[in-house]
Formats: sequence, C-alpha cells, structure tokens
Amino acid sequence: MPEEVPHFVPPEIQNNPFGWGPCEMPDQFKDMPYQPFSKGDRIGKISDWTGLSQDKKYLNKYQSQFGGGTQYTYYHEEDENTFHLVDTARVQKPPYQRGRHFRQGGRMMRGQGGRGGISRLPGGSNQFQSLGKLNKLQRDRKNPNARRGWNNKQGGRSNKNNMQMKSRDASVTVRADWNTIEEMDFVRFSKLSLPTVKEPEDLVCCGSLEYYDKSYDRINVKNEKPLQRVDRLFHTVTTTDDPIIRKLVKTVGNVYATDAILACLMCCTRSNYSWDIVIEKVGDKLFFDKRDNTEFDLLTVNETAVEPPSEEANSLNSPRNLALEATFINHNFSQQVLKTGEARYKFEEANPFVSDDETDGEVASVAYRYRKWDLDNGIVLVARCEHDSVLQVPNGDLQFLTIKALNEWDSKLSGGVDWRHKLDVQRGGVLATELRNNACKLAKWTVQALLAGSDYIKFGYVSRVQVRDSSKHVILGTQQYKPTEFATQINLNMDNAWGILRCIIDLCMKQKDGKYLIMKDPNKPLIRLYDIPDNTFDSDNDENEDEEIGEKSTIPAELLPPNP
Repeated sequence: MPEEVPHFVPPEIQNNPFGWGPCEMPDQFKDMPYQPFSKGDRIGKISDWTGLSQDKKYLNKYQSQFGGGTQYTYYHEEDENTFHLVDTARVQKPPYQRGRHFRQGGRMMRGQGGRGGISRLPGGSNQFQSLGKLNKLQRDRKNPNARRGWNNKQGGRSNKNNMQMKSRDASVTVRADWNTIEEMDFVRFSKLSLPTVKEPEDLVCCGSLEYYDKSYDRINVKNEKPLQRVDRLFHTVTTTDDPIIRKLVKTVGNVYATDAILACLMCCTRSNYSWDIVIEKVGDKLFFDKRDNTEFDLLTVNETAVEPPSEEANSLNSPRNLALEATFINHNFSQQVLKTGEARYKFEEANPFVSDDETDGEVASVAYRYRKWDLDNGIVLVARCEHDSVLQVPNGDLQFLTIKALNEWDSKLSGGVDWRHKLDVQRGGVLATELRNNACKLAKWTVQALLAGSDYIKFGYVSRVQVRDSSKHVILGTQQYKPTEFATQINLNMDNAWGILRCIIDLCMKQKDGKYLIMKDPNKPLIRLYDIPDNTFDSDNDENEDEEIGEKSTIPAELLPPNP
C-alpha cells in the first residue's frame, strides 16, 4: 500500500481589513488574567527563602515599570490556628551576643567615639579606623537603632521579650446573665492590713496521723531514693459538704471556709493563673466553696516564672500536665516519708470523711483542726485546717508537720538550675529559684501551715529520673522551716493577708442573699465579684427541677436559717 501522506490543516485566519492582528478574542484566551510586562523587567526567583534583601540597591530590582499587579495574587482563606512549627532547633545567636567580652568591647566602641568621626575598635586596641571605612556589620553594631532592626530581622533574642504573650483561658466561662459587682486590683489589695487578729481557738480536732521518718532527712543527691507510689485516699471536701461545719454553723461563726480556700484568697496578689471561688450568702452567714470537678486542688508549676510553661495541650510540660504531675508527687511524697504500719497518733474524734468500708491503711495520714478566728466587728471565721504528720522530739513533746514537695521537671526550661549539681552545695540558690518561679504556691503552703498551727513545714526536693518521662521520680533531699520564719523569708505579710480576706468578706456581707463568684482575671492582676443565679453550677437534673419547682440554694437545708 502506498504510504499515507500527512494532511496539513491550515489554522483559521481572521481577515482584518483595518489593521493587523485578530478581530476578536480567541476562545482559548478568554477570561485569562493579563499582567503588563516589559522586556526590561527582571523576573525574580520562584521561591525566595532568604527573606527581604537588606541592601537598598536591590529594593527595586524586581519591580515592574507598570506597577504591581493583583491579577495573580493568592489569597489564603483557611484557618492557620492549628499550625505548629516542627523545626524546634535553637536559633544561632548573632556574633555580638555570643560572649561577654565581645559585648563589653562593643560598648567601649560606642562610648569612645570622638567628634571627628573616629572610633576605637573592639578589644581595647589603640588602632583607629575611620567610620567611612567600617563595613556594614560594624556600622550596624555602632548604631543601636540599626542593630535592633538587624536583630529583629534575624530573629535574635532581643525581640523575645517584645513578643505578644498568648492570652490565658479563664477558669470558668462568664455567662451573659452574670452581673459584675466589683473589680478589685492587686495594687489596692497590697495596701490593706489587719494587724489585730488574735490567736485562733480550736473547736474540733479529728483524724489520725502517722509519725515522720527521720531517715529521710539524711537523703542527698548521692544518696537519692526512688519516689514510691502510695495508693491512699485523699479527701478534698468543700465547705458546705463538711459534716463538722454543718454542726458548727448552728452555734459558732458566720463565715465558713477551708484552709485551701483561705490561702487562695490571702495570696491572690501572687497568682497569675485564673481561679474561682463560689460564695453563698444566707442571712448573715457566708459560705466559701470550690466548684466540683475543677482544677482548684491541683498544684501549679512555674506559675510566676519569667517564662511559664507553654500552653500546648499535648506537651509533656503543659501547665495542666505539670499540675497533675506535681499533685501526684505531693500525695506520694507526703505518705512515703511516714512510718507506715506503726500506731498512729489519734485525735479525740475520727476522720469525718472516712466511710465504713475504708480502713486506716487506705486513708492518707491527715488530721483536721476546726478553728475559730475573731476578725472584729462581728465577723467570726470558722475554717477547717490540716496537718500531714506528727513528730515526737526527744523531750517527749509532739510537733505537727505540714509536708510538701517541690518538683524539678526540666532544669533547662525552669531557670537553668540543675538540682543534681546544685542541691547539696547551693541549696539556697535552688530554693531562691523555686521562690521566684512558684511564689504563689509556696505562699499558699505557708499560709495553710500558719492557719493550722503546724510547728514545721517540710519540703522535699523531687526530680524526674529522665527529663522526658513524667512517671518516674527520685527524692534528692529534704528541708524544713518554721512557718513564721519561712513567711518572713518569702516576704509574706500575714497582716496584709488578713486585710485582703477581711476586705472580701466585708464586700460580700453588703450584698443581698444569693450566690456569688470570685474569679481571678486570667490576664490582668485583678479579681472580679459576680452576682450569679442561684442555680448556676448545678447538675442538669437539678436545673430541670429548678424549672419546675423554682430556684433553690445549694446550701443544705440544715444550714439555712429557720423560717419566721
């Protein structure tokens, strides 16, 4: 067969009698954006990863003579809140931040300049060089403004303090039907004082305590001891659920709380994280309560540090995970340092929160003192306070202890003090770092020990076995203080603490009967008092009943005043 000759299809040509070029737009070019282009324009790089050029002579290098067009502009409309940076490598410091002597030389170079434009070189040499011959880096170092801008472009640490802090979340969502009664800032609180508070009076003492094991005072870094898991029950009962307080309401006092709630209010000026306390006013009585199923009883970690833990929820070192770890350490440490299996020291009455199916071996060593304070002007405070252990001294006397644990999670992220290297030789420096990073927590512990009347407060230093494992810990040492002396050391003024509490009580006493809430603002140094509906924070079943029967108080019936 003869070979097939390829067939040529001529293109469609439009005849333009009045000029040259097509008469109408071809179909394949319709709706296509057009960017004016000149053959003299420079086409830039496809992906310029080096950022903006620092040299001014290249600023207009890739700009078109027709101006910037928006035909090919890309608009990203998706949410990037879930974006996380994967590369966590440390940013290399600029040369002028790498050494102390270099910075000193830099200051000398800036300070020795003369009127004639001559500057001494870094390092203190006697050679001089004209400013006109300095290279760009030296000119930037000499000019503070230029250096600051260069450092910001390079992502240096000088811009770290200027970064906007991420806002914290409130401990409870403020609803639209809540009315703000008062805002009290911490500056106002710091000026209050109530120096006339007398010694408290014990009303009821109950519970049992195990004796402290003195062998733990000999633990050091070279003789560390693993932290054991002690499965015991810890009761954190709020005020109005306490059966002893229900009995005392009928005869003693008009303000009722627990030591944890009082410590939170008294030390509020040192707190950064948000917290809240529910207040109910019934007649002339006030009840301070914590909400159920909240993080009120968790211990904060590095709350007052310059760089608090990051808010990444899945991180091992997030605030919540660190709080759970610190609470776990405190519970286990406070029970491990006791002489288990021996006879306990028992008060007149038994633990009011122990049920019939619980034994002493399952319940943590704890004793409760229900104490009364006269705050003058008809205000009588009744509070439940706690002891953790008892110690018998050689002369036969008994000393009551409050036992707490300080925990190390990552020294590189929490002040740079490695306990395994510093605890035995510079224990004061370690404690000073803890006072700076955990000022609020330590102040609340001290207030609780003072309210309970503990003779000593014992601190344990507990660290992770591995930095990246929060489940295994070791005890590196212990330390004890008298609560009054430790309060002086941490600059805790109890007159000011009582003044803050009395101010809050007086403000609540002026309100009408009902339910109120005090909440620390998550991002500002102030607390707010809200007037909230009586059925707030009730369970779903209670809310449904309220709709049928009407609003009811969460105060038990036996605590309510009799009907006239």
